[in-house]
Amino acid sequence: MTSDLAFDLRGKRIFVAGHRGMVGGAVVRRLAREDCEVLTASRAELDMVDQAAVRAWMQEMRPDAIIMAAGKVGGIKANSEYPVDFLYQNMMIVANAAEAAHRADVARFLFLGSSCIYPKLAPQPIPEASLLTGPLEPTNEWYAIAKIAGIKLMQAYRQQYGRDWISAMPTNLYGPGDNYDLTTSHVLPALLRKFHEAKVAGAAQVELWGSGTPLREFMHCDDLADALVFLLGQYSGHEHINVGSGIEVSIRGLAETIARVVGIEAELVFDTSKPDGTPRKLMDSGRLHAMGWNNVRSLEEGIADAYRDFLG
Repeated sequence: MTSDLAFDLRGKRIFVAGHRGMVGGAVVRRLAREDCEVLTASRAELDMVDQAAVRAWMQEMRPDAIIMAAGKVGGIKANSEYPVDFLYQNMMIVANAAEAAHRADVARFLFLGSSCIYPKLAPQPIPEASLLTGPLEPTNEWYAIAKIAGIKLMQAYRQQYGRDWISAMPTNLYGPGDNYDLTTSHVLPALLRKFHEAKVAGAAQVELWGSGTPLREFMHCDDLADALVFLLGQYSGHEHINVGSGIEVSIRGLAETIARVVGIEAELVFDTSKPDGTPRKLMDSGRLHAMGWNNVRSLEEGIADAYRDFLG
């Protein structure tokens, strides 16, 4: 549902938690175009795992709204090696922020989840109703369970206290501030770096994992930020809402697009002995688009922006 009375951002104090991350940074950039005051706090200024510190900060700063982009993030390897960190820290961050926000009478709270909240074998495209209908992907279940707890916490504060708090689930993201470490990064930034290094080395071939056939959806972090500001102002629903681009591409197609952007003509060699992962992963963002938001740039335009950031 869309609220009858939209939340007017003008003159409001909006706390962007996790402003140094890719998503938080994009939200801060987007809010600069609004007539509002943006509040941020570095980890040195505010440890969000520390309950007393979060309560004291919230009482002092009194934000009108919170966009929760803070969290402990990492790839499959980190998730499997540090399950306590991913489960405990992420649950504490949202629980501390939510209770402190409730005590400080924060009007709006937008919690950000992750597409990994959905079952491993969810229907494609994935509708919001797929949540909790099957087992999770084991490689990131610790992170996923903390994110599910966050969604349920927003719903619990709505139900028990009438708080107009909401959750949004973004798809695979990329853009300025991404992680380009080949061992821990996601597929798009990893390929961007791989093709750049092949261009610098004058390589004739670039080797890729798997068959190149899996389909994935990607969204530029600045497009996500625009959608989040839209939802903060317009959406007031109990159910979490998917935020995706609807742009689906095969891994081969993604590699070819990145090669064009980087400016390298090299043969793509697929190592089919390596795993492909899920054949298809696409969010159903129909509810968001039906509300009137579909402000998505093309994949090539978005990757060109990310490549400029990578070179910088």
